Amino acid sequence: MTCLLALIFATTTSSFATDDQGILMITDMLIVRPACFAATAVGSIFFVAGLPFSAMSHSTKKTAHALVITPAKATFTRPLGDMDALKDY
Repeated sequence: MTCLLALIFATTTSSFATDDQGILMITDMLIVRPACFAATAVGSIFFVAGLPFSAMSHSTKKTAHALVITPAKATFTRPLGDMDALKDY
């Protein structure tokens, strides 16, 4: 009887499984989003400062994408708690 119960309980899923999605959302909201927002602000400052040089080299679009658009997308369009999407930005 004990062996039979052990086999039955070994195949059931645990009711104490942890859900890390809530922790990821809180971490994203309190740490990652403000850091991405700061990166957008700092990138905007550097973009404006380097605008004459990027305009002379005809790389304004590439510079804007790297310094402003990418961090802004990571801040404002990424789903909350989706840390894997940060690799795409």
